[in-house]
Amino acid sequence: MSIESKQIIGIEWRRSQVFKLWSEGYTEREIGKQLHVSDTTIHKDIVFITQKAKDNISLYVDDKLPSEYERCLVGINSILKEAWETARNAEDKKEKMQALSLAKECYSMITDLLTNVGVIREAMRFVTDKKRDNANLMLAVKEERGEFLNKEPYRETTNKVF
Repeated sequence: MSIESKQIIGIEWRRSQVFKLWSEGYTEREIGKQLHVSDTTIHKDIVFITQKAKDNISLYVDDKLPSEYERCLVGINSILKEAWETARNAEDKKEKMQALSLAKECYSMITDLLTNVGVIREAMRFVTDKKRDNANLMLAVKEERGEFLNKEPYRETTNKVF
């Protein structure tokens, strides 16, 4: 294993320890003392961890949430269809009542998903706004430096699932 690989593994290990201790409520100074690392390094690690978390949230909201949301609706509708089929064909009253209870629960879950769509939209809008702000900031920096590679402003390209 190369020295560079060992350094990367060391940094990843330290950051995982920083994250663990930070999530347990330790301050940057306390973490630094425990890991025998400077407060500045700990601070940089926390900035890195925070940015990685933001990136993960953006990825989740932009790429995974819409498809997971749709998958849940399709799955619940499939269960609902099966529940109604079972209720119609059940000869036993108890089985019929259980199937109808499941159908009722499915309707409740669908309602919850559909009424929470506003929260999902807001999350997606937040991510889109942040991407636009970052792109516009990069454009401004490039303009300031005299780099005019692409003058087009940021365009929203989110998947319009909802």
